[in-house]
Amino acid sequence: MAVLDTFSLENKVALVTGGAGLFGRQIVRALAEARATTYVASRNLEALQELAEEFADQGLTIVPLQYDQGEEQSILALRDQVLGREGGIDVLVNNSVARPMKHGYEDSAESFAESMRVNATGLFLITRAFGDAMAGRGRGSIINIGSIQGMVGPDPLIYAGTNMSGWYPDYFFHKGGMINFTRFIASYYGACGVRCNCISPGGYETTAHPPVFVRQYSEHTLLGHMAGGADLMGAVVFLASDASSYITAVNLPVDGGYTAK
Repeated sequence: MAVLDTFSLENKVALVTGGAGLFGRQIVRALAEARATTYVASRNLEALQELAEEFADQGLTIVPLQYDQGEEQSILALRDQVLGREGGIDVLVNNSVARPMKHGYEDSAESFAESMRVNATGLFLITRAFGDAMAGRGRGSIINIGSIQGMVGPDPLIYAGTNMSGWYPDYFFHKGGMINFTRFIASYYGACGVRCNCISPGGYETTAHPPVFVRQYSEHTLLGHMAGGADLMGAVVFLASDASSYITAVNLPVDGGYTAK
C-alpha cells in the first residue's frame, strides 16, 4: 500500500464523543474528510444535528447520536446502537468533557465528584465498552483527547491582567490521569490488536480571549501563537489510521511547543 493510502479511513467506522465543541468540530471534520463513517455523540443532540446540517452543506456526512457519559446504561445503549448499525467500530475518540467546577479551587466536593463521575468513571466505562468490541474483532484505535494541563501545572503569568485563571483542580486531575490511563488501555488491549494513544492539545484561540491573554500565552509557545481550527486534524487522522499502526501508548502534545519551553 502506498504511504498516502495508509492515512485513508475509508471503510472504517469512527465515533467521536462531545463533537460540537471547539476541538470536537475539527476532530469530526477530520474523520469525515478522511472518509470514515463518522458518528458523533453527546448529551446535546440538537447541537450535533446542527453540526450535521452544516457539514452536509459542505458535502460531509456525520451521524449524530445522544448519550450521557455520566450514565453507564446510556454508554452501553450508544455502543449497541453503533454496533447494531455497523457491526463493529474501528476508531473511538474520547473527546467528551464536563466542567461542573464553575468556582475552581473553592468549589464544593460535590462539584469535584460530579466531574470525576463523568470525566474519570465515564471515560473508563465508554473505553471498556467500545474497547471490548474492538478487541473482539482484533483491531481498533482509541484516541483520548487530553490537554497540556494534564502535563504541566497552571502558569499564573499567562492570566495576568485578565479575569481568567487556571485554578480548576478537577481538570488537571483527570487530564493527568488520562495520560496514564492511555498507557493502561494500550497495555490491556495491545495483544488484541487495539491501540490507544492520547493527544494533549494546547490553548485554542477564540474571540472571547482578551488580547493580553492571547499575547502572553503565545509568548509561552515556541511557534508564537495559539492553536486554531485545524491544528488537531492531522494528528487525529494519523492516530486513527493505519499510518500509525505500530504506535500505541503515546501522549502527543499538539501545543506549538508550550510544554517544551
